[in-house]
Order: sequence, then C-alpha cells, then structure tokens
Amino acid sequence: GSATQMPEMFDGSSEAPASSLRAYLNTMFSEHVYLAGAASGAALDGRSDDFEAAAAQLDANSVELSASFGEVYGAEAGEAFLEQWRAHIVLLVDYVTATAGADTAGQEAAVNGLVAYVGTFATFMSDATGIPQEALASLLEDHVLGLKDMVDLQAAGDLTGAYAAMQLAAMHMQMIADPFAEATVQMFPDLFTE
Repeated sequence: GSATQMPEMFDGSSEAPASSLRAYLNTMFSEHVYLAGAASGAALDGRSDDFEAAAAQLDANSVELSASFGEVYGAEAGEAFLEQWRAHIVLLVDYVTATAGADTAGQEAAVNGLVAYVGTFATFMSDATGIPQEALASLLEDHVLGLKDMVDLQAAGDLTGAYAAMQLAAMHMQMIADPFAEATVQMFPDLFTE
C-alpha cells in the first residue's frame, strides 16, 4: 500500500518476484538465527526436549534454504549448500557443548573451525553467485562470531545481552540476504521478471 501511494519513494513492485526473493531470504536467514538461539539456550540450560525441538526446526530451515538454492542454482549446488550450511551449525553446537562443560580447548577448536568454515563457504557462495569472496567472508565471519557472542552471553546468564545479541545477529543477516538476492536476480533475470 505504501509503495502504491508513494511510487516516487519506492521503485519497482513489492509483489515482483525479485522483491519476493529478497523478503524470503531475509525471513529465512533471520529465522536461522532465532532458531539457533533457541537451540543453544535450551542446550545450555539442560532442557534436552527443547533443544531437540529447536534443533529439528533449525535443520528444517536449512533444508528449505538449500532446496530453494537448488531450485535456482541446480540440485547439485543445493546439496552442496545444505552440507556446508549444516557444517557451521554443527560447529556452533560443538561450541555450545564445550561452553556448557567449561572446556576451553573445545571452545577454541570450535571457534577455529567456524573461522575456517567462513573461507570455505565464502568461496562456494562466491563461485555460485559472483559476489566477491572477500566481501562474503567478512559478512560470514560477522555472522558466526555474532552467534558465538550470543552463546557466551547466554552461558553467562545475561539474558538481556543475549537477546540483544540475537536480535543484532538476525538483523545482520540482511547484509547477507540482500546481496545474495540481488546477485541471484542478475544471474537469472528470466526467473525474476514480472
């Protein structure tokens, strides 16, 4: 409605396929953060049933994202996306487990794994989308370290800080979703024209 009333302020259509893609990616990536926060909070509190439920929904989010990726970039790329996206979730769980057990060596190993993951996944996504690898690596590093900060605050019992970190991490996902959407539309214009 706002775009219709003020077209000079809002180029394009809010109902265009490109707009839908951007909104979808922002929603799914933000949901990823909130579900990861629910899972890590439950794990740290020893609420195993809650953890299992949140982890299942987190994986369902990953599967849906990868299926959508595969619809555009091909089934093989979708499978590769799922494998690599799940990898950073496993490393986050490793970090949560080590944090819960006061295992500093385990924490360090998990963080090192997350940092290494950034380079691998940034290269994969750059090859697929054409977005510069360096830009993706910077954004992905902010993502994984933002999740780490959230877990640290949860473990410290600072729920106000943890929720603020979770919200910040979710908002940061727009910085990944928007260029991903734009690159996808540019690569496959026939799929995203009205």
